[in-house]
Parts: sequence; C-alpha cells; structure tokens
Amino acid sequence: MSSIFSRAFFLMGCNFDVTIVADQLEVAQALIDGAIAEMKRIEYLLSEWMPDTPVSIVNAHAGMQPVQVPEELLELTARALNFSKLTEGAFDITMAGLNQIWTYDGTMKKLPSFAELKVAIQHVGYQKIQLDRANQTLFLAQKKMKIGFGSIGKAYAADCAKAFLMQHGVRAGIVNASGDMAAWGTQPDGKPWSVGIVNPLNKAKVFATFPLENSAVVTSGTYEKYAVIGDKKYSHIIDPRTGMPTTEIASVTVFAPKAELANGISTSIAVMGIETGLHLINQIPSASCVIVDHKANLFTSNNIKTNTI
Repeated sequence: MSSIFSRAFFLMGCNFDVTIVADQLEVAQALIDGAIAEMKRIEYLLSEWMPDTPVSIVNAHAGMQPVQVPEELLELTARALNFSKLTEGAFDITMAGLNQIWTYDGTMKKLPSFAELKVAIQHVGYQKIQLDRANQTLFLAQKKMKIGFGSIGKAYAADCAKAFLMQHGVRAGIVNASGDMAAWGTQPDGKPWSVGIVNPLNKAKVFATFPLENSAVVTSGTYEKYAVIGDKKYSHIIDPRTGMPTTEIASVTVFAPKAELANGISTSIAVMGIETGLHLINQIPSASCVIVDHKANLFTSNNIKTNTI
C-alpha cells in the first residue's frame, strides 16, 4: 500500500520540503536523502556566498579574466541570458551587485541616493557577460560585476531533485523549494497535488486552488520581504534597469513545465508590471499566470479560465 512520505529541511538559506509516494519508509528515506544531496550539489554550484564555488570564482575574476566553469553552470547562464533578451532586461542575473545598496534585514532607514543608484547600475547588465562555449568559460567584462542565481537557483534545484527522484523510480511527488514547486504523478488516492493562491493582503485567505499534474508553480511576491522606509514598503524584487523596487504587483503565480522557467517568468512579470507581463506570458503557450495587485484585484493570462478563480 503506497503512502506519502515528507521531510522538511533548511537549504540555500530557505525552508524546503520533499514529499514522495512510496511503499516503504526505509526506501522513501533513502530516496529523500538522495534528493537533498542533489539539491546541496546545486547549492554549491550556484552559491555566491561560499568563496570557492564556481559562481564566486567567476565574480572574483570580474574584469580580469575568463573562468572555466562546469558545463551545467554554463548552460544555466545561457538560458538566463536568453531570458534577459526575451524580457528586455527585466530578468538579469547581474543584478546581484544591487544587493550592496538594498538590504532587507530591518537596518535600512533611507533610500539610496541618485548617485548611489547610478554607481550601482553601472555594474549591472547581462550584455556584459561573455559566454564562451568552445572554451567553456564565463567572463564578466567589468570589475565589481557579479552574477547571482538567487532568482532561479532554488527553482533549478527543485527541478533537479524531481529529475533525480523520477530517475530512481518515484512515481509521484512534489519538491517545494521555499515556494518554488515541482510536482509529478498523483497522490495515492489518485487525486492530483494542488496549490492554493494566497491573497497577499491577507495570507489566511486563499483565492483558489489549482491542480499540479507534472508541472511546476512559482509565486513571486512583494509582500513577504521588504524594507520599510518612512511609511512606505519597498519590495525585494528590484528592476535591474533602474535599481528601484517594483511597485505595481503584489504577487504573481506562474504555472509552467519546469520551476526554473516559472521562476524566470514570475520574476520578470513582477518587474514588468501587469500589462507588459501579461503580454509576455501570453506569448508562451506552456505557461500561465495569476497576478494580484496591491488592491487584491486579480488578472490572469489567456489560458487560465477565469471561472476557476
């Protein structure tokens, strides 16, 4: 008789959990151990905080020389660059440098000055990443530049854990990487996994639930992590083109085949705003979204039926 087995843990500075359907406890525990090990491998590949990781070494050599990196990192960077081009810079892994002027630990009491923003923005720009497949190198063309995968790293880890578990015969499960979720199969009773879209203005209220059937879902919200300066909240989602936090959208939930893609789209829509964001996702047949503004109004992409909300 199949059962559901789950484990919660802390990784990449966030809360994760893995849930799988299996027949035996011992087998389930070993499989979850393997999935966690896979996500720890991704953490080491992408961390910009550990000094000896490939990303940290690339950042340390910014403006100096190309760095040979694992093919996996090269290809993830290539996909990120393609997404930057698609969104005209709304998505940009070089915006890690803006972390120096925006902090969200309660210590920030005033807005950065125009001069500070101008200096910080000079070190942002996906066009300055030089990717060389022939030599398998990455080079940041300007000193003080940084790349960071905080936007899609957890989602990519969820995708990798899902792939690992499926390769090892797990027929159903859901990997939750701090809200970036990748699911497959069904629960033991045949029902699909489901996700609820929360009202960002009242987290006790759920607008609707949606089934997850071999797909992923990611929510980018401006309501959980922010700095309060004066009487105004400034979200952690920053427009890489201006250096300023986004203001129009409270949350955007994106459904897509993979969590990495869903995260890239959700982050971009949060930056682009409702009208431009909906135009973007309506060009991507495999993805759909639900957007909530700061007045709790809902907006949906063309391929979500509004009567399910």
